[in-house]
Amino acid sequence: MYAFSVKIAAGALVCDECELVGDITIGARTVVHPKARIIAEDGPIYIGENNIIEELVQIVNKNPEGKSSSTQNVMIIGNNNVFEVGSYIEATKIGDHNMIEAKAKVGRQVELTSGCIIGGMCSVSSTETMPENTVICGSNCDRRVTQLERPPTQSLQIDFLTKILPNYHYLKKPKAGTPQRT
Repeated sequence: MYAFSVKIAAGALVCDECELVGDITIGARTVVHPKARIIAEDGPIYIGENNIIEELVQIVNKNPEGKSSSTQNVMIIGNNNVFEVGSYIEATKIGDHNMIEAKAKVGRQVELTSGCIIGGMCSVSSTETMPENTVICGSNCDRRVTQLERPPTQSLQIDFLTKILPNYHYLKKPKAGTPQRT
């Protein structure tokens, strides 16, 4: 087993009402809303910079039921991703500029590259690497790959949240000496 630790980079905003379990590193300017759950049971979770993790989101790094693992699986989440309300993520590799919309589910065997959008209530659990700029949406989880669409950066929303959330919620403090991912 490994020691549990949560490392929060300077500039990140993590509400005290969220649940953080295990070895978790949260990058600068990432916002974690109240009631979000980040659970690192099977290995560490590294979350990059400028991510937004909204209420009731569950980011879980754990072994599938009934499988034992002697090695730790690292979950890496890139930069500029948005995880909307109630989404559930087990994917161990997530690139940059992805948007997981409300109540969407991304399974452990899925690898998101960059610029992907998983629409509200859509579930992706097959073993695959999503091509860049893949959009999955609709009641049938229809897919398309576009070269033109890419989720916009959320810098204005992050600025707004870093001003507003501290007025209404207690925050977890960044620890001095938290390493920055390069």
